[in-house]
Amino acid sequence: MRSSPERTLRRYTVPAAALLAAALALLPGDAALWDALNRALPSPPEPRVVVVGIDDATLRDYGRLEAWPADLYAQALRTLDEAGVQTIGLDVKLAQLVRDQSGLRELFARPNMVLATEPGAAALPAPGRRSLNGVSTLDADREGVVRTFQTAYPDRRGELQPSFVRQLAVSAGQPVPLDTAPRLLRRFRSDPARLSVIPFRDVVNGNVRFGDLQGRVVLIGLTAEGQPGAAWRDTAGAALPAVLLQARAVSTLLGPPLVKVPLWLTLVLCMGVAALAAALRGLWGFVLALGTLALAAPLWQLNVLFPGMSVSLSAILGTALVALERWWILRNLGVRDPLTGLGNRLAFTRALEGRWQGRRTRPLGLLLIDLSGFRKVNEAYGRPAGDELLRDLAARIGPHKRRGDLIFRWGPDEFAVLLDNTSAPELTTLTARMQESLGAVTYRDLTLRANVGGALTGPDTATPNDLIEAASRSRYRAKYQREQRDG
Repeated sequence: MRSSPERTLRRYTVPAAALLAAALALLPGDAALWDALNRALPSPPEPRVVVVGIDDATLRDYGRLEAWPADLYAQALRTLDEAGVQTIGLDVKLAQLVRDQSGLRELFARPNMVLATEPGAAALPAPGRRSLNGVSTLDADREGVVRTFQTAYPDRRGELQPSFVRQLAVSAGQPVPLDTAPRLLRRFRSDPARLSVIPFRDVVNGNVRFGDLQGRVVLIGLTAEGQPGAAWRDTAGAALPAVLLQARAVSTLLGPPLVKVPLWLTLVLCMGVAALAAALRGLWGFVLALGTLALAAPLWQLNVLFPGMSVSLSAILGTALVALERWWILRNLGVRDPLTGLGNRLAFTRALEGRWQGRRTRPLGLLLIDLSGFRKVNEAYGRPAGDELLRDLAARIGPHKRRGDLIFRWGPDEFAVLLDNTSAPELTTLTARMQESLGAVTYRDLTLRANVGGALTGPDTATPNDLIEAASRSRYRAKYQREQRDG
């Protein structure tokens, strides 16, 4: 039969695991898992996005970017128009040049063109139409790694300004709301059949295949090495031109959306798995942890951001609580009576020794209780009957315990009540009340008698054994007096 402490602990382990798992679900613990899945399982390439790079060879041919004439851009745009591109994004910081040169303003005032602006800068003017401008930035962490991006960023006045990648996606026909919620920047597999970057000078000279550009979203940006602010790091740690990361962000918006499991469902999953691990016990929690963590990979390929780390940790949390429960039971096994759930004789000895030093200011009392005729119950009805009788007797002693008193199973059919801060009149009253309450104990056709003796610390009780012997003498004296009276 399980001990009372074990039953009590198991009663609380499952709900405690569920509540702790709910708190765990509220923590941002799955970003690392999604980052790892993003690196290990890149998405199929988005064919609609093409990068035209201003590389080192282009800069050698045409000189510094700030000194390029408008005709150079015009020639590149004519090639792109002839190829039938859908949208053009110019990720080059030319804000001052566009404001100063009317030729550039007129050239870039195209219905299918998006211009990049720096964070906090005003929108670029475009005559005859509402200019499509976007803030050219991504979210970089403290280490300079770009893992997320936003579709809008607040300006100095707190108003939301659309991001460059969001404007490109909208221009390409993809409805994207304005919000500052970070979106995961997806990695994409390379396509061996296509050039990863088309050099800008090839576009200017018309040395491109129109099939590579027809109906595409084209991003023009710096890919030359050593240009200030042109390179960021991706999740794999590689330094990449900013325009390539912008292209990934546009591809993310144009591709199938990543669906994040809602918070309420994450809470339900974490609480359910933790409770299940605590209920199943054993190593099942680790099986659930591995299973839920492995589930994140196929769901990722279905564009679902599954909180596998949080759910997996919840399963381990349930198993950890079971281990803690067992540790507590084993820790108390040596001082706990498994039949009644009371402290055993070792626990009594420790409690008495622990309170002994303060006996002068808080006198200690001791009641010893046994059953006359207990052996007859075991002989007539077996050991289980005796166990049932002892549990019943322990339950009847419990209501007489005061605050600060402790009850122990002191022997096979003996109980001890250690009384805290007790006076002589209180000891007499408690002894009489206990004797009257227990009195004759009946089990089936057998009648047993409870014997109660009490003692109190005083000048003559020098050691704990003196107190125990005094209580034993009191118990035997009460038993003898009763037998003489009844006999």
